[in-house]
Amino acid sequence: MAGFGFTPDDSPDDSENNKQPDFEAMMRQMQEQMKAQFEQLGINPVGFVNPFTTLFSQAGKSGTGKEEVLPLATARDTARKFVSAQGLKPLGTKDVSVVESAFEISETWLNDATAFPASTLAPAAVSRLDWINETMPGWHRTIEPLAAGLSSAISDLLDQSMNAQAGESTEGQPPIEMITMMLRSFIGTMIATQLGQSIGTLSTTVTGAHDVSLPLLDPARPVVIPENIENWAQDLEIAKSEVFIYHALREGAVARLFAHNPWLVSYIQSAIVEYGKGIHIDIDAIQRQAQDAFENMQEGAGNEEAISFALDNGIFTPEESPAQKSALLKLETVLALIDGWTDEVVALAAGDRIPSIEQLRETHRRRRAASAPAQLLFSSMLGLQVSPKLTREASAFWKKIREVKSVGERDQIWSGLLPTADDLLDPEKFVASTSIPDDLSGLI
Repeated sequence: MAGFGFTPDDSPDDSENNKQPDFEAMMRQMQEQMKAQFEQLGINPVGFVNPFTTLFSQAGKSGTGKEEVLPLATARDTARKFVSAQGLKPLGTKDVSVVESAFEISETWLNDATAFPASTLAPAAVSRLDWINETMPGWHRTIEPLAAGLSSAISDLLDQSMNAQAGESTEGQPPIEMITMMLRSFIGTMIATQLGQSIGTLSTTVTGAHDVSLPLLDPARPVVIPENIENWAQDLEIAKSEVFIYHALREGAVARLFAHNPWLVSYIQSAIVEYGKGIHIDIDAIQRQAQDAFENMQEGAGNEEAISFALDNGIFTPEESPAQKSALLKLETVLALIDGWTDEVVALAAGDRIPSIEQLRETHRRRRAASAPAQLLFSSMLGLQVSPKLTREASAFWKKIREVKSVGERDQIWSGLLPTADDLLDPEKFVASTSIPDDLSGLI
């Protein structure tokens, strides 16, 4: 999404006070500009709070209050407005019939391709808007740790700054309390809006609730978007029935995986939480940008780009710590494992019953490499790039395990220690390292 910019008023002021910037006025103007940007998106900025009226009343808080860290209503409304602007296509009886037929076939085939049984909840066809409404709570749970990490970082800055600036002269610099309170007031709404736009964009391309390889539904169940599957099939000389069965297979497989491995939800969540804890706010960068803006303003500069104060210009930067890098690798690997396992299961389930299965798989891989749903979301919020190569390696890994062992033993891996990115390159070594030998006498 477009960055949120703050531009100080560069109107001339011949008074003596023009020599020193009015920081409070500057921050208020930044608030108004932020509100205006949300209103241009059609969002009612009900969550905005004047940071100056709350500065002293909230100065002692540490970010653990009852205020909503990530406003769910803002994310939902943004996504709804985005998809509505694209034009809403209602779900027709023919769509429902086609999807029901595809799932009836796919669920039967999956019974032989995976050890995980089908969900007790009936598969469903939904519109893009329905997809947003059904998956939004899952998106909120997934992304909230990022907002919490930013809020915590801002609170830490606030606590530290109260003593750091005590008794010091801050002439010519923006008051750090005002900056931190302004950020703390806006950060949740900013992330919620970015999340809403991302979800709105995804709703026009994803084919199901689990197309992003994330546990968005609780309980997990197969859900597909017929309109998007129709678009996905355009320009493919493949029977529509095969395309719908292929996507029903993918959706049904992932739903089974999440339904019978609920710990995966917490595993993915923990990786995002670990990343969120490493978020660092570069207050020096904020002050430098603000100071440059004030100096340009005093010099009468007319170039808005030269005096813009943007929150997305290097202010929020992740800690380059081993823990945070580990969290990113953990998330990337588990998403690749899920996507690769799904590909292997679908290929096994389809067998030679879908003549175009290899063409469908290749089309899916190609489109994933260009714009994978999870990659689009996490690259904007985490800087995470889910490697298509890693997904291909994961698919080959699961296939090899199944060939060497069995379908049941392949799926049993999900209940134990998950393979690492390095393990994907040597499936047989992974099996040997995790297998208990029949003869334990040599260990005594």
